[in-house]
Amino acid sequence: MSLNIVFMGTPDFSVPTLQAIISAGHAVKAVYTQPPRPAGRRGLNPTPSPVHRFAQQRGIEVRHPVSLKSPEEQDLFRGLGADVAVVIAYGLLLPEPVLAAPRLGCINVHASLLPRWRGAAPIHRAVMAGDAETGVMTMRMEKGLDTGPVLMTARTPIAEDDTTGAVHDRLATMGAQVLVETLAALEAGTAVATPQAQFGATYASKIDKAEARIDFTQSAVDVVHQINGLSPVPGAWFETDVLGRKERIKVLNSEQIPGAGRAGTVLDDRLGIACGKGAIRPLVLQRAGRSAVTLEEFCRGFTIPVGAVLGARLPAA
Repeated sequence: MSLNIVFMGTPDFSVPTLQAIISAGHAVKAVYTQPPRPAGRRGLNPTPSPVHRFAQQRGIEVRHPVSLKSPEEQDLFRGLGADVAVVIAYGLLLPEPVLAAPRLGCINVHASLLPRWRGAAPIHRAVMAGDAETGVMTMRMEKGLDTGPVLMTARTPIAEDDTTGAVHDRLATMGAQVLVETLAALEAGTAVATPQAQFGATYASKIDKAEARIDFTQSAVDVVHQINGLSPVPGAWFETDVLGRKERIKVLNSEQIPGAGRAGTVLDDRLGIACGKGAIRPLVLQRAGRSAVTLEEFCRGFTIPVGAVLGARLPAA
């Protein structure tokens, strides 16, 4: 037996779940995703989302309304006769008539251990906060933001050297598996929804560009969490000024090291950097307009002298 499913998702994170639904033999009646957005070097070419491209390749109807608030859009959705809607990183709030339309409701795949990190950027926030673990949960959707009762959970530890990119990829795979198991339970009538805890809720707000500038006055552990939590996108950065030319350098991975000094001071020729407490060493860096490279490769092509304070003018080499 298979379910008639409407899938609602947009980014790369959603694609493994759509693939898993198809592989499990369910019928995807339509895919809802965000409209094509300008992309490319000049931002002139409207580009379909990863979910849009995947669905098109498999001959699935794709819809991308800018809103689901109109009665016309809600009637179109209802007309699909879905048993269940699967929602994962879609990008639009679902009005109550849409939530109520599928026979078995709307099921969301959310990348956190609810009620911690409700909202738009749960993976970034978990890594930036130094959480010891995270996971994915399936839940029945209701009017509130990520407040619905939980159906199934999968957990994963966050290692000290984990970046948001690495955790993202793990959770994308885990979410696909948990969702397929959830659909099987819904089919069998054995799914149990457990209300979320009343305490411990946190909100995962979108990442602001201002958060990407590295603040070396923080402790080394917090700087590492900031760097790894913002990797690969948007990428935490510091600024240098060699020969009077400012350059912004992203740090995409880092580690704590022994060391002390004025915050932001370069401590050695392998770019150890003093923090408010302790020190860090970048492991992967990226200059503007160039590819990311290892620390060794970076040091061979770019010198930041020992004693320089990042953010201050550096002496000519």
